[in-house]
Amino acid sequence: MRDRRIGTTTRLSLGPGRAEADRPSTLPSISGNGRFVAFQSAADNLVPGDTNSAPDIFVHDRTPVRGYWLVASDGGIFAYGSAGFAGSTGSIKLAKPIVGLAATPSGKGYWLVASDGGIFAFGDAAFLGSTGKIKLAQPIVGMAATPTGNGYWLVARDGGIFAFGDALFSGSTGAIRLAQPIVGMAATPAGGGYWLVGSDGGIFAFGDAAFFGSTGAMRLNRPIVGLSQSPSGAGYWLVASDGGIFAFGDAEFEGSMGGQHLNAPVVSLVPDGDGSGYWLVASDGGIFAFDAPFKGSMGGVHLARPVTGMVRYGDGYLMVGEDGGIFDFSTKPFLGSLGGHPPARPIVSVAALG
Repeated sequence: MRDRRIGTTTRLSLGPGRAEADRPSTLPSISGNGRFVAFQSAADNLVPGDTNSAPDIFVHDRTPVRGYWLVASDGGIFAYGSAGFAGSTGSIKLAKPIVGLAATPSGKGYWLVASDGGIFAFGDAAFLGSTGKIKLAQPIVGMAATPTGNGYWLVARDGGIFAFGDALFSGSTGAIRLAQPIVGMAATPAGGGYWLVGSDGGIFAFGDAAFFGSTGAMRLNRPIVGLSQSPSGAGYWLVASDGGIFAFGDAEFEGSMGGQHLNAPVVSLVPDGDGSGYWLVASDGGIFAFDAPFKGSMGGVHLARPVTGMVRYGDGYLMVGEDGGIFDFSTKPFLGSLGGHPPARPIVSVAALG
Protein backbone atom coordinates (compact mmCIF):
# COMPACT_ATOMS: atom_id res chain seq x y z
CA MET A 1 0.00 0.00 0.00
CA ARG A 2 1.33 3.44 -0.97
CA ASP A 3 0.78 6.47 1.30
CA ARG A 4 1.19 9.43 -1.04
CA ARG A 5 1.09 11.96 1.77
CA ILE A 6 4.29 10.81 3.44
CA GLY A 7 5.77 8.86 0.53
CA THR A 8 5.95 5.43 2.14
CA THR A 9 5.00 1.97 0.86
CA THR A 10 3.83 -0.73 3.30
CA ARG A 11 3.45 -4.41 2.48
CA LEU A 12 0.27 -5.74 4.10
CA SER A 13 0.38 -9.37 2.90
CA LEU A 14 2.77 -10.56 5.61
CA GLY A 15 2.55 -13.64 7.79
CA PRO A 16 4.00 -14.48 11.20
CA GLY A 17 7.53 -13.14 11.61
CA ARG A 18 6.85 -10.72 8.70
CA ALA A 19 7.22 -13.59 6.22
CA GLU A 20 6.18 -12.58 2.68
CA ALA A 21 3.16 -14.30 1.13
CA ASP A 22 4.15 -17.45 -0.74
CA ARG A 23 1.40 -16.99 -3.38
CA PRO A 24 -0.22 -13.98 -5.08
CA SER A 25 -2.49 -11.52 -3.27
CA THR A 26 -5.16 -9.77 -5.36
CA LEU A 27 -8.39 -7.71 -5.35
CA PRO A 28 -7.33 -5.01 -2.85
CA SER A 29 -9.99 -2.66 -1.50
CA ILE A 30 -9.65 0.22 0.96
CA SER A 31 -12.29 1.78 3.19
CA GLY A 32 -13.32 5.38 2.69
CA ASN A 33 -11.34 6.66 5.67
CA GLY A 34 -8.28 4.58 4.76
CA ARG A 35 -8.34 2.60 7.99
CA PHE A 36 -9.17 -0.87 6.63
CA VAL A 37 -7.62 -2.65 3.65
CA ALA A 38 -9.13 -5.92 2.38
CA PHE A 39 -7.51 -8.30 -0.10
CA GLN A 40 -7.74 -11.86 -1.33
CA SER A 41 -4.74 -14.16 -1.14
CA ALA A 42 -3.98 -17.70 -2.23
CA ALA A 43 -1.02 -17.78 0.19
CA ASP A 44 -1.13 -20.43 2.90
CA ASN A 45 1.48 -18.82 5.18
CA LEU A 46 -0.31 -15.61 6.20
CA VAL A 47 -2.00 -17.26 9.17
CA PRO A 48 -1.11 -20.47 11.01
CA GLY A 49 -3.02 -23.63 10.11
CA ASP A 50 -4.19 -22.55 6.64
CA THR A 51 -4.32 -25.99 5.01
CA ASN A 52 -7.51 -25.92 2.92
CA SER A 53 -5.73 -24.89 -0.33
CA ALA A 54 -8.40 -22.23 -0.96
CA PRO A 55 -8.06 -18.43 -1.28
CA ASP A 56 -8.91 -16.40 1.81
CA ILE A 57 -10.05 -12.82 2.44
CA PHE A 58 -7.95 -10.74 4.81
CA VAL A 59 -8.79 -7.40 6.43
CA HIS A 60 -5.94 -5.25 7.72
CA ASP A 61 -6.58 -2.50 10.30
CA ARG A 62 -4.16 0.38 9.65
CA THR A 63 -4.89 2.10 12.98
CA PRO A 64 -1.48 2.98 14.42
CA VAL A 65 -0.55 0.64 17.27
CA ARG A 66 2.26 1.69 19.53
CA GLY A 67 3.30 0.74 23.01
CA TYR A 68 5.54 -1.48 25.07
CA TRP A 69 5.77 -3.52 28.24
CA LEU A 70 8.67 -3.68 30.65
CA VAL A 71 8.95 -6.58 33.08
CA ALA A 72 11.07 -6.65 36.22
CA SER A 73 12.63 -9.73 37.80
CA ASP A 74 9.83 -9.80 40.41
CA GLY A 75 7.21 -9.85 37.64
CA GLY A 76 6.28 -6.22 37.98
CA ILE A 77 4.76 -5.01 34.69
CA PHE A 78 5.01 -1.46 33.39
CA ALA A 79 2.75 -0.83 30.40
CA TYR A 80 2.78 2.12 28.00
CA GLY A 81 0.57 3.17 25.11
CA SER A 82 -1.48 0.46 23.39
CA ALA A 83 0.32 -2.21 25.41
CA GLY A 84 -2.32 -2.58 28.10
CA PHE A 85 -1.70 -3.62 31.68
CA ALA A 86 -3.35 -7.01 32.21
CA GLY A 87 -1.77 -8.00 35.52
CA SER A 88 1.56 -8.75 37.19
CA THR A 89 3.25 -10.75 39.92
CA GLY A 90 4.86 -7.68 41.46
CA SER A 91 3.00 -8.16 44.76
CA ILE A 92 3.44 -11.95 44.89
CA LYS A 93 6.36 -13.70 46.55
CA LEU A 94 7.90 -15.78 43.77
CA ALA A 95 9.96 -18.92 44.27
CA LYS A 96 12.33 -17.83 41.48
CA PRO A 97 12.86 -14.63 39.48
CA ILE A 98 11.12 -13.81 36.22
CA VAL A 99 13.45 -14.20 33.22
CA GLY A 100 11.23 -13.33 30.27
CA LEU A 101 7.95 -12.11 28.78
CA ALA A 102 6.11 -13.19 25.62
CA ALA A 103 3.12 -11.30 24.21
CA THR A 104 0.11 -12.95 22.54
CA PRO A 105 -0.43 -12.36 18.79
CA SER A 106 -3.32 -9.97 19.55
CA GLY A 107 -1.20 -7.86 21.90
CA LYS A 108 -3.94 -8.13 24.52
CA GLY A 109 -2.12 -10.42 26.90
CA TYR A 110 1.24 -11.86 27.89
CA TRP A 111 2.99 -14.65 29.71
CA LEU A 112 5.76 -14.25 32.26
CA VAL A 113 8.19 -17.10 32.83
CA ALA A 114 10.34 -17.65 35.90
CA SER A 115 13.67 -19.46 36.03
CA ASP A 116 11.94 -22.50 37.57
CA GLY A 117 9.53 -22.61 34.63
CA GLY A 118 6.63 -21.10 36.52
CA ILE A 119 4.19 -19.48 34.07
CA PHE A 120 1.98 -16.51 34.86
CA ALA A 121 -0.66 -15.72 32.23
CA PHE A 122 -2.52 -12.43 31.90
CA GLY A 123 -5.11 -10.97 29.54
CA ASP A 124 -5.91 -13.27 26.63
CA ALA A 125 -2.79 -15.36 27.29
CA ALA A 126 -4.02 -18.80 28.32
CA PHE A 127 -2.27 -20.81 31.01
CA LEU A 128 -1.35 -24.06 29.28
CA GLY A 129 1.07 -25.59 31.75
CA SER A 130 4.38 -24.96 33.52
CA THR A 131 7.34 -26.65 35.16
CA GLY A 132 6.96 -24.69 38.38
CA LYS A 133 6.33 -27.88 40.38
CA ILE A 134 9.03 -29.94 38.65
CA LYS A 135 12.62 -30.20 39.84
CA LEU A 136 14.68 -29.04 36.86
CA ALA A 137 18.27 -30.03 36.18
CA GLN A 138 19.02 -26.48 34.97
CA PRO A 139 17.09 -23.20 35.13
CA ILE A 140 14.81 -21.92 32.39
CA VAL A 141 16.50 -19.24 30.28
CA GLY A 142 13.89 -18.44 27.66
CA MET A 143 10.40 -18.82 26.25
CA ALA A 144 8.83 -18.67 22.78
CA ALA A 145 5.12 -18.59 21.90
CA THR A 146 3.60 -20.34 18.89
CA PRO A 147 2.24 -18.19 16.03
CA THR A 148 -1.34 -19.03 17.05
CA GLY A 149 -0.81 -17.91 20.65
CA ASN A 150 -2.22 -21.25 21.78
CA GLY A 151 1.04 -22.72 22.98
CA TYR A 152 4.58 -22.04 24.11
CA TRP A 153 7.96 -23.63 24.64
CA LEU A 154 10.29 -23.18 27.60
CA VAL A 155 14.01 -23.82 27.20
CA ALA A 156 16.45 -24.59 30.00
CA ARG A 157 20.14 -23.82 30.24
CA ASP A 158 20.94 -27.44 29.34
CA GLY A 159 18.68 -27.31 26.28
CA GLY A 160 15.80 -29.14 27.90
CA ILE A 161 12.54 -28.25 26.10
CA PHE A 162 9.12 -28.16 27.70
CA ALA A 163 6.21 -27.80 25.26
CA PHE A 164 2.66 -26.78 26.16
CA GLY A 165 -0.57 -26.26 24.22
CA ASP A 166 -0.11 -26.52 20.45
CA ALA A 167 3.67 -26.13 20.76
CA LEU A 168 5.10 -29.35 19.37
CA PHE A 169 7.93 -31.09 21.16
CA SER A 170 10.43 -31.83 18.39
CA GLY A 171 13.49 -32.67 20.44
CA SER A 172 15.93 -31.23 22.98
CA THR A 173 19.51 -31.40 24.20
CA GLY A 174 18.49 -32.08 27.78
CA ALA A 175 20.10 -35.54 27.74
CA ILE A 176 23.24 -34.38 25.90
CA ARG A 177 26.36 -33.08 27.58
CA LEU A 178 26.87 -29.63 26.03
CA ALA A 179 30.20 -27.89 25.67
CA GLN A 180 28.56 -24.59 26.65
CA PRO A 181 25.13 -23.62 28.02
CA ILE A 182 22.11 -22.68 25.90
CA VAL A 183 21.61 -18.91 25.81
CA GLY A 184 18.73 -18.49 23.37
CA MET A 185 15.86 -20.00 21.42
CA ALA A 186 13.88 -18.98 18.33
CA ALA A 187 10.77 -20.61 16.86
CA THR A 188 10.27 -20.92 13.10
CA PRO A 189 7.69 -18.63 11.44
CA ALA A 190 5.30 -21.57 10.96
CA GLY A 191 5.77 -22.73 14.54
CA GLY A 192 6.70 -26.26 13.57
CA GLY A 193 10.18 -26.22 15.06
CA TYR A 194 12.87 -24.22 16.81
CA TRP A 195 16.55 -23.50 17.09
CA LEU A 196 18.62 -23.50 20.27
CA VAL A 197 21.96 -21.70 20.46
CA GLY A 198 24.77 -22.23 22.94
CA SER A 199 27.21 -19.59 24.13
CA ASP A 200 29.83 -21.18 21.85
CA GLY A 201 27.53 -20.71 18.86
CA GLY A 202 26.53 -24.34 18.66
CA ILE A 203 23.16 -24.61 16.89
CA PHE A 204 20.62 -27.35 17.56
CA ALA A 205 17.73 -27.47 15.07
CA PHE A 206 14.49 -29.35 15.67
CA GLY A 207 11.25 -29.87 13.76
CA ASP A 208 10.98 -27.70 10.64
CA ALA A 209 13.92 -25.56 11.76
CA ALA A 210 16.70 -26.25 9.26
CA PHE A 211 20.34 -26.37 10.28
CA PHE A 212 22.28 -23.80 8.26
CA GLY A 213 25.56 -23.76 10.16
CA SER A 214 27.10 -22.91 13.52
CA THR A 215 30.27 -21.74 15.23
CA GLY A 216 30.33 -24.67 17.63
CA ALA A 217 33.61 -25.96 16.20
CA MET A 218 35.26 -22.51 16.06
CA ARG A 219 37.33 -20.79 18.72
CA LEU A 220 35.48 -17.54 19.45
CA ASN A 221 37.00 -14.45 21.00
CA ARG A 222 33.84 -13.80 23.02
CA PRO A 223 30.69 -15.81 23.77
CA ILE A 224 27.53 -15.76 21.68
CA VAL A 225 24.79 -13.75 23.40
CA GLY A 226 21.89 -14.16 21.00
CA LEU A 227 20.28 -15.60 17.87
CA SER A 228 17.91 -13.79 15.49
CA GLN A 229 16.19 -15.52 12.59
CA SER A 230 15.73 -14.00 9.15
CA PRO A 231 12.16 -13.01 8.18
CA SER A 232 11.77 -16.08 5.96
CA GLY A 233 13.01 -18.48 8.63
CA ALA A 234 15.57 -19.76 6.14
CA GLY A 235 18.56 -18.37 8.00
CA TYR A 236 19.79 -16.77 11.19
CA TRP A 237 22.40 -14.47 12.67
CA LEU A 238 24.48 -15.15 15.77
CA VAL A 239 25.97 -12.23 17.68
CA ALA A 240 28.86 -12.36 20.13
CA SER A 241 29.48 -9.95 23.00
CA ASP A 242 32.37 -8.37 21.06
CA GLY A 243 29.99 -7.56 18.19
CA GLY A 244 31.13 -10.45 16.03
CA ILE A 245 28.41 -11.51 13.56
CA PHE A 246 27.98 -14.95 12.08
CA ALA A 247 25.39 -15.23 9.29
CA PHE A 248 23.91 -18.50 8.01
CA GLY A 249 21.32 -19.44 5.38
CA ASP A 250 19.64 -16.42 3.78
CA ALA A 251 20.62 -14.14 6.68
CA GLU A 252 23.01 -11.75 4.95
CA PHE A 253 26.29 -10.67 6.50
CA GLU A 254 26.34 -6.87 6.36
CA GLY A 255 29.17 -6.13 8.77
CA SER A 256 30.44 -6.71 12.28
CA MET A 257 32.24 -5.08 15.21
CA GLY A 258 34.42 -8.15 15.77
CA GLY A 259 38.06 -7.13 16.07
CA GLN A 260 37.23 -3.52 16.96
CA HIS A 261 37.51 -1.94 20.40
CA LEU A 262 34.17 -1.50 22.14
CA ASN A 263 33.57 0.53 25.28
CA ALA A 264 30.95 -1.98 26.46
CA PRO A 265 29.83 -5.45 25.39
CA VAL A 266 27.13 -6.02 22.80
CA VAL A 267 23.96 -7.43 24.36
CA SER A 268 21.64 -7.92 21.38
CA LEU A 269 21.11 -7.97 17.60
CA VAL A 270 17.82 -6.70 16.14
CA PRO A 271 16.97 -7.15 12.42
CA ASP A 272 15.57 -4.05 10.71
CA GLY A 273 12.08 -3.85 9.24
CA ASP A 274 12.79 -5.60 5.94
CA GLY A 275 15.26 -8.09 7.37
CA SER A 276 18.09 -7.04 5.06
CA GLY A 277 20.16 -5.40 7.77
CA TYR A 278 20.50 -5.24 11.53
CA TRP A 279 21.40 -3.15 14.53
CA LEU A 280 23.70 -4.14 17.40
CA VAL A 281 23.25 -2.55 20.82
CA ALA A 282 25.87 -2.45 23.55
CA SER A 283 25.23 -2.21 27.29
CA ASP A 284 26.27 1.47 27.23
CA GLY A 285 23.56 2.18 24.65
CA GLY A 286 25.97 2.33 21.73
CA ILE A 287 24.30 1.44 18.42
CA PHE A 288 26.04 -0.10 15.42
CA ALA A 289 23.95 -0.13 12.24
CA PHE A 290 24.66 -2.41 9.28
CA ASP A 291 22.53 -1.86 6.18
CA ALA A 292 19.93 -0.52 8.63
CA PRO A 293 19.14 3.16 9.31
CA PHE A 294 21.09 4.71 12.17
CA LYS A 295 18.53 6.62 14.25
CA GLY A 296 20.67 7.58 17.23
CA SER A 297 22.59 6.16 20.16
CA MET A 298 23.30 6.61 23.86
CA GLY A 299 26.98 5.75 23.43
CA GLY A 300 29.02 8.53 25.04
CA VAL A 301 26.15 9.47 27.40
CA HIS A 302 26.46 8.48 31.06
CA LEU A 303 23.65 6.04 31.87
CA ALA A 304 22.46 5.34 35.39
CA ARG A 305 22.20 1.62 34.61
CA PRO A 306 23.25 -0.53 31.65
CA VAL A 307 21.05 -1.23 28.65
CA THR A 308 19.66 -4.77 28.86
CA GLY A 309 17.62 -5.05 25.68
CA MET A 310 16.33 -3.52 22.48
CA VAL A 311 13.39 -4.14 20.11
CA ARG A 312 12.46 -2.89 16.66
CA TYR A 313 9.91 -0.08 17.08
CA GLY A 314 8.17 1.74 14.25
CA ASP A 315 10.81 2.92 11.78
CA GLY A 316 13.59 2.60 14.35
CA TYR A 317 14.32 0.97 17.67
CA LEU A 318 13.69 1.24 21.38
CA MET A 319 16.23 0.48 24.11
CA VAL A 320 15.57 -0.27 27.76
CA GLY A 321 17.92 0.08 30.70
CA GLU A 322 18.07 -2.11 33.79
CA ASP A 323 16.42 0.76 35.70
CA GLY A 324 13.54 0.99 33.21
CA GLY A 325 14.94 3.96 31.36
CA ILE A 326 13.53 4.03 27.80
CA PHE A 327 15.45 5.40 24.83
CA ASP A 328 13.15 5.68 21.83
CA PHE A 329 14.84 6.25 18.47
CA SER A 330 11.84 6.25 16.15
CA THR A 331 9.30 8.73 14.82
CA LYS A 332 6.64 7.39 17.20
CA PRO A 333 5.63 9.63 20.13
CA PHE A 334 7.53 9.01 23.37
CA LEU A 335 5.17 7.16 25.72
CA GLY A 336 7.05 7.10 28.99
CA SER A 337 9.87 5.59 31.00
CA LEU A 338 10.85 4.55 34.51
CA GLY A 339 14.12 6.46 34.27
CA GLY A 340 14.55 8.49 37.46
CA HIS A 341 12.03 6.26 39.27
CA PRO A 342 13.61 2.80 39.09
CA PRO A 343 11.58 -0.25 40.12
CA ALA A 344 12.38 -2.34 43.17
CA ARG A 345 13.88 -5.05 40.95
CA PRO A 346 15.81 -4.73 37.68
CA ILE A 347 14.08 -4.78 34.29
CA VAL A 348 14.82 -8.08 32.53
CA SER A 349 12.77 -7.85 29.32
CA VAL A 350 10.94 -5.51 26.96
CA ALA A 351 8.28 -6.31 24.36
CA ALA A 352 6.77 -3.81 21.92
CA LEU A 353 3.67 -3.32 19.80
CA GLY A 354 4.19 -1.60 16.46
